[in-house]
Amino acid sequence: MKQTSFSDIEFASKKRLTRRERFLAEIEAATPWPALVAALLPHYPKGDGRGRPPIGLERMLRMYIAQQCLGLSDEGIEDAIYDIQSVRNFVGIDLTHESAPDATTLLKFRRLLEANDLTRTVFNEINGHLASKGLTMREGTIVDATLIAAPPSTKNRDKERDPEMHQSMKGNDWHFGMKAHIGVDMATGLVHSVVGTAGNVADVTQAHALLHGGEKAVLGDAGYQGVAKREENAGKSIDWHTAMRPGKRKVLKKNPLGRAIEKLERTKASVRAKVEHCFHVVKCLFKHRKTRYRGLAKNNAQLFTLFGLANLVLARRYLGSVHTQVAPAV
Repeated sequence: MKQTSFSDIEFASKKRLTRRERFLAEIEAATPWPALVAALLPHYPKGDGRGRPPIGLERMLRMYIAQQCLGLSDEGIEDAIYDIQSVRNFVGIDLTHESAPDATTLLKFRRLLEANDLTRTVFNEINGHLASKGLTMREGTIVDATLIAAPPSTKNRDKERDPEMHQSMKGNDWHFGMKAHIGVDMATGLVHSVVGTAGNVADVTQAHALLHGGEKAVLGDAGYQGVAKREENAGKSIDWHTAMRPGKRKVLKKNPLGRAIEKLERTKASVRAKVEHCFHVVKCLFKHRKTRYRGLAKNNAQLFTLFGLANLVLARRYLGSVHTQVAPAV
């Protein structure tokens, strides 16, 4: 039986919930823990009885998810467990009789996920859970991509930038890093496909990899011009709706035809806006504006986890938010 400490009593008696507490409470309630644990368990090491037994899978999974949601490093989440009561509660650590898993243990767990492509499994399990709640993929998809910066510094062991990242121009500015390409359900705004590439890969070349196969219509911005004519999309009975290039849109005539085209472009843009919500969650809420690891493989693996968790956050509008009540003062 867990012994209640003075810090636990003080924490339970406070009269205001922080944003972090509310956020972690919603992630706690929305995450399908039993399904995730069951999917990962066959790949998790079993104790051989000779050394220290491995830390429980659910605890490591909770630590990993807390790290991704809060945008922390391995050392950062270890420190957060010791510093922040709400993070300890989420992970399930009682410091009165146990210590938190260290950064090296979390590193090994993350490498286990990467080596066995288990972050994709996490993504699929979350989407399967949401589908069971009625949030199934419909007949339309929105495709888009966002740039994620990579450290440009050469102050490392190899004295060079990450060779798997690349420069890309957006507007009049150059950006060094990678691209996260996603396919989003047109009805719910939830992500069903994720592809990571170097920053110089054109958006239109990845459109076919972002479809779930049941689409009747696909929306994309001006970067997907000509997508229907590409070889990989030949023979698909899909209505492709791509945005007009900004240069052509600016010179539309102010006649009835021009106004009708402008209205159509605005309508397409209002539907495509749903894809930006996913990027907002990942970049602003989860603080993933810059790649954390070197190489595409590790960063791609992280993208599956981030967008899976983003789906849980976005699904609140359909499933309802979790409101945790503050315990009354004693």
